[in-house]
Amino acid sequence: MDKIHIKNLEVFANHGVFPEETALGQKFVVSLVLYSDTRAAGRTDDLTKSIHYGEVSQFVTEYMQNHTFKLIEAAAEGLAEALLLNTPNLQAVDLELKKPWAPVHLPLETVAVEIHRSWHTAYIALGSSLGDERAYLDAGVEGLRNTRGCVVEKVADYIVTKPYGGVAKEDFLNSALKLRTLLTPRELLEELHRIEAESGRERLVHWGDRTLDLDLIFYDDLVLDTEELQIPHSQMHLRDFVLIPMEQIAPYKRHPIFNRTVSQLRGELHD
Repeated sequence: MDKIHIKNLEVFANHGVFPEETALGQKFVVSLVLYSDTRAAGRTDDLTKSIHYGEVSQFVTEYMQNHTFKLIEAAAEGLAEALLLNTPNLQAVDLELKKPWAPVHLPLETVAVEIHRSWHTAYIALGSSLGDERAYLDAGVEGLRNTRGCVVEKVADYIVTKPYGGVAKEDFLNSALKLRTLLTPRELLEELHRIEAESGRERLVHWGDRTLDLDLIFYDDLVLDTEELQIPHSQMHLRDFVLIPMEQIAPYKRHPIFNRTVSQLRGELHD
């Protein structure tokens, strides 16, 4: 990924733990590395295909001056998120926020926080077997569309499938979607649980009937195995009701453990 650098942008703003810091203000210094594909801009000489560093510098200045944080960690986190949400063509950002006048009464040059934040691609499986299944799936899609830091890019067709696991009694309505997100896997899982709860989901019987089920299938090419969360989803390669809608929106997405595409996994399941 190509990089655009903005180094040592000085901003006078009101951030800090002590009252005098937020009342009187002080100098902050911001440096950015903006990750973007500049190939099209370089070949066409068209600024709209790149990132306008002057507009980004103005955005940073206004953001720092219009918000107040106690911690520079919080200021850096908020600024990075705002940049990714509001800057076209920006895929990731390295952000360093320096505080040269830190009130520690010791001869230090500066205090700084440096973070890397970026967009990620996740795939979510959706299912419902109680009540108005289509309305519940619609609520799941809209819930993610309305979640800060999430952009729904593709939604597969809704399909009717037989229950899995020998517990649920009703047929399911299933789908899958592609999600662009700034959330970490754990944060995304919390949002999925929140949306399920808002649809009346109760976790009473494993594999039982439910109003809305949202499962995190892939997150970039991450492999994660914890008690709370497994990525890729540990059972996805065994479930036709996941693979059919996934094949519609991401047939060539490759499983990072099995090294098989979604289409290949579905074919092997049928074989």
